Amino acid sequence: MSPATSEADRRQRLSLYPWPVPTSVRLADLTTLRLGGPAPELVTVTTADEVAGAMRAFAGQDVLVLGGGSNLVVADAGVPGPVVRIAVSGVRIAEDGDAALVTVGAGEDWDDVVAQLVDAGFTGLAPLSGIPGSSGATPVQNVGAYGTEISELLESVTLYDRLTGEVRSAPAAELELAYRSSILRGTARAIVLDITLALTRIPTTVAYAELARTLGVAPGATAPEHRIREAVLALRRSKGMVIEAGVDDPDTRSAGSFFTNPILDEAQLAAADAAIRAAHGPDTTYPRYPTADGRTKLSAAWLIERAGFAKGYDGPGGRVGVSTKHTLALVNRGAGSTADLLALAREIRDGVRERFKVRLHPEPVFVGVQLD
Repeated sequence: MSPATSEADRRQRLSLYPWPVPTSVRLADLTTLRLGGPAPELVTVTTADEVAGAMRAFAGQDVLVLGGGSNLVVADAGVPGPVVRIAVSGVRIAEDGDAALVTVGAGEDWDDVVAQLVDAGFTGLAPLSGIPGSSGATPVQNVGAYGTEISELLESVTLYDRLTGEVRSAPAAELELAYRSSILRGTARAIVLDITLALTRIPTTVAYAELARTLGVAPGATAPEHRIREAVLALRRSKGMVIEAGVDDPDTRSAGSFFTNPILDEAQLAAADAAIRAAHGPDTTYPRYPTADGRTKLSAAWLIERAGFAKGYDGPGGRVGVSTKHTLALVNRGAGSTADLLALAREIRDGVRERFKVRLHPEPVFVGVQLD
């Protein structure tokens, strides 16, 4: 609450909806990085009507809409406006033979949903096991792992338009889903209320080489969904990428992969290739994957490690660092700050650019801070 806002004004606003609101919240308690300063107010909303009521109550203020907090980097100073946490629940399954449309509330824990649907015999979701955060966040950045993206399964989303107050259904095609992006990312215009997935019981094809090796099958083969889920969870645990109650693993205090894999056009690839071979020899091989639009995707983890930032690399004062298990994860070691984390991220980004002529782009959403 800003100094200019009187207690009477605050009480007037809060009379617009019936649920209690704490006077303050520490955002470090709501993010997987365990970083971020205070916010003056927090409200948790569980229905579309409550979302609309909260947004009316906070009209004219800079509202931070929060899900599971797994992809946020929040300023040490916190945020000046209120936080609205989306907790719309429910999983509704409409079956038609071996196919189904499954509508999931935006506030449902994503991995709980994956577990439930795998147990129900549906296929396709197991490669997305263990991803932290809420279901409503999955289309915002088109989450993906082990050869699967949510775009392959998403039918539609229900949105609350913050400008008009309208609640409407939007087909997946309208979201312009691409690699770790959508038209929802980086904008405050709409809030996801639920997502609808088109699922089947057709066995999942294992396309990702690392997952295929773990399962002991050839790439392109199928495997039982439960086995795929178990293998993905094991792989993610080995990289510190599974958050589990009662397990204190410092490497899980992260926002997941901090940088996306760079996708380069022909000229950019030529410059990167020359720099890589100049640094590591003319016969160097490195991970590179053609994309559907004729560009080439490189491995950010490979570039980061070979630019001198190995697993366990220390950031400022050792308070933050590169995960000891996964090169792409930047972790808060317990006494870190967002300023420390950003300093480390800049060091890595600039080091990769200097050595390999490749610019890395961050995956998390920044609140009150910038990397540049």
